[in-house]
Amino acid sequence: MKSKIILTALLSVSLMACAQETPKVKHKKAKTVAKIDTKTVKFANAVDPICHMPTEPEMKDTAVYKNKTYGFCSSLCKDEFKKNPEKYVQK
Repeated sequence: MKSKIILTALLSVSLMACAQETPKVKHKKAKTVAKIDTKTVKFANAVDPICHMPTEPEMKDTAVYKNKTYGFCSSLCKDEFKKNPEKYVQK
């Protein structure tokens, strides 16, 4: 009889422990970053010379060759261009 009471008490305690809500983590708010007024860049190319995707003014991967800025869809395309830019530049 005592073993049933002890077993019931242990089960009750373990069930109560499992049923407790997990603690909520409070995240720190990110610091507000001031918006930077960026200028729209006009590229010398209308399409990426490597993969032929259209260029957009917001593209981050750029390279300057002979005082002209070229836009690329990715750093992979930019790196390929830099290997031999003369091959890809329109004359």
